[in-house]
Amino acid sequence: MMAASCSAASELLHNIKLIAYQKASSVLIRRISTSKLQCSSQPLVKAESALQQLVGVVGLEIHAQISSNTKLFSGSSVRFLAPPNSLVSFFDASLPGTLPVLNRRCVEAAVMTALALNCTINKKSLFDRKHYFYADLPAGYQITQQRRPIAVDGLLTYSFLGGKKGNQVIRKNVHIKQIQLEQDSGKSLHDDANSQTLIDLNRAGIGLMELVMEPDMSCGEEAAAAVRELQLILQALGTCQGNMSEGQLRVDANVSVHRPGEPLGIRTEVKNINSIRYLARAIDFEIQRQTDVVQRGGMVQNETRAYDSKSGETVPMRDKEGLQDYRFMPEPNLPPLIVFEDNASLPAGIDVCQAVVVQTIKEGLPELPSIKRDRLVQAYGILPEHSFTLVNEDGLMEYFEAVMKSTKKETRKVIGWVTNELLGLLKQQDMSVSQSPVGPASLAELLELQEAGHISSSVAKQVFQEMWRSPGKTAAQIIREQDLGLVSDAAKLQRICQKVIDSHLDEVCAIRGGNKKVLNKLMGLVQKETKGRADPVVVRKILEEKTS
Repeated sequence: MMAASCSAASELLHNIKLIAYQKASSVLIRRISTSKLQCSSQPLVKAESALQQLVGVVGLEIHAQISSNTKLFSGSSVRFLAPPNSLVSFFDASLPGTLPVLNRRCVEAAVMTALALNCTINKKSLFDRKHYFYADLPAGYQITQQRRPIAVDGLLTYSFLGGKKGNQVIRKNVHIKQIQLEQDSGKSLHDDANSQTLIDLNRAGIGLMELVMEPDMSCGEEAAAAVRELQLILQALGTCQGNMSEGQLRVDANVSVHRPGEPLGIRTEVKNINSIRYLARAIDFEIQRQTDVVQRGGMVQNETRAYDSKSGETVPMRDKEGLQDYRFMPEPNLPPLIVFEDNASLPAGIDVCQAVVVQTIKEGLPELPSIKRDRLVQAYGILPEHSFTLVNEDGLMEYFEAVMKSTKKETRKVIGWVTNELLGLLKQQDMSVSQSPVGPASLAELLELQEAGHISSSVAKQVFQEMWRSPGKTAAQIIREQDLGLVSDAAKLQRICQKVIDSHLDEVCAIRGGNKKVLNKLMGLVQKETKGRADPVVVRKILEEKTS
C-alpha cells in the first residue's frame, strides 16, 4: 500500500497558508472535464497571482488474476461462473490441519510479468500473513508478500494519442514499485430482498499478482493508458486474461492534488474500478472534486471511495483516519521462495523441471506490444498513430496483417479501410474484431476488385456495407447481383457526360474561364447519373476534352 503523502502537521500548515493566500488574491484553478479528459502534459494557464495551479497526482494498485488451471496454494480448479462453492478445497475453506502448496505456474507467471515490466527479480522472496476479518476470508488472514515481494523497481512505458489534433502519440513512463503474489478472497453476494449475505468461496485462494504503480500520473487519461498497456502486456504474455468485466483485472486508484514543488496532498483511494473507461472518469472526477475542496479552503479527507458509473461521481465508502493494524507476520507454513538466475546456478540435486529459472523464462518471452508497434511501422511504413490503433484494439493487428497478405493494394489504403471503415462499424455496433461479419479474406477480395478497376471507391464502400449486412455473400456476388461494376461502354459515358455539360452551362463557362475546380462538380454529377459506377479517370478525361 502506498505511504501517506505527508504528516498531519504539515497538512494543517499547508491548508492555513492556502486559506490566507486565497483571501489575499484571486486564484485560478485548473478545471478537469470528465467528458473530455485533460492532462497535465498540456500547457497550464498561469494565474495572475503567480500561485501555481493544483495538479492531479495518481498512483495505482492493480490486482491481476493469474491465468492458471489451479489456485495459488491448493489444487482446486479455477473457472468463471462455476456453481457457488463448487471449486473449494479443504485449504480454501481454511479447515484445521490443511497446509498450502505453492503453485509453480503462478510463480513463473509473476517472474514473466516482472521481466516484461523491467523489474528486478528477488531471487529470494518471502510470504506473510495479513490479518483482517471479513466473511469471505475464512482463515482471517491473507497470504501475501509484504516484506520482500517477488519483484521490485520496474518501469512501464505507455502511450496515448494527444496533441492539438488528437493524433500525436505521446509516450510516458510509470514506475512499478513492486509485484507481489497473494491470494484472492471469496465473494460476498448481497441478497437485499431477504436481508442476507451469501458467501461464495470459489474465488478464495485464486492466485493474484498485485502491481503497485508509483504516483507518476496526473490524470485519468494517463492512468487509463497505463492500465491498457499493462492489460495488453499481460494478455501477450498469457499470465492474465485481463478481462475486467470478469474481475480478472481490478484497479484501485490513489488520487491527490497539490501544487508542483509542494508536498503531496492527502490522498483518497477509489476502489475496485472494473473498466478502463470508468477508471479515467473516476480519476478525473476525483481530481476535480479535491480541487474544488481545496479551492474553497477545505481539507481533503483521507478516505476510501467508490465510483458510481450512473452518476459519474465518486461516493464515500469509509474513512481511513484510523490506521488499520494488519498484524503482518511471516507465513510459518511456507519456506522462502527461491528462483534461480540460470541452470548453472542450480544447486546440486535440484531437478531443473521443478525449479523456476529466470533465464529460461526470459528466453520464452513473446513479442510485447511496444515491439509490435515498432515492427508495424518498420515493416509496413505506417504512421505511429496507426500502429497504436492496430495494437490497442484486440485482434485488429492480426486482421490488418491477414488482409495485407491477401491483397496487392498499397498499405496506406488498407490501413484506411481497417481503421476507418471496419473499426468505425465495430465501434458503432459495440462489437469486437472477432465478431466482425466481414473477415480479412473477404475484405481483401473486395480491395482486389477495386484495385483491378472492376468497381469504384464509392461502390467499394457500398459493397462493404452490404457484406456487413449479409455475411454469407461475397463481394463479387453482390457486385454481380446489383450490377455495380464500372461502366465500360465508352459511348455511354460520352452521352452521360454530354448530358451533364448541356444542363450546366454556367459551370462550363467557369471552367473555360480558368476555374478548373468546378470540374469536380461535373464529375460528381456524372457519378450520380451512373450511381458511382463510372471510372473517375475516364470521366475526367472526357469532361476535360468537352470543356476545353
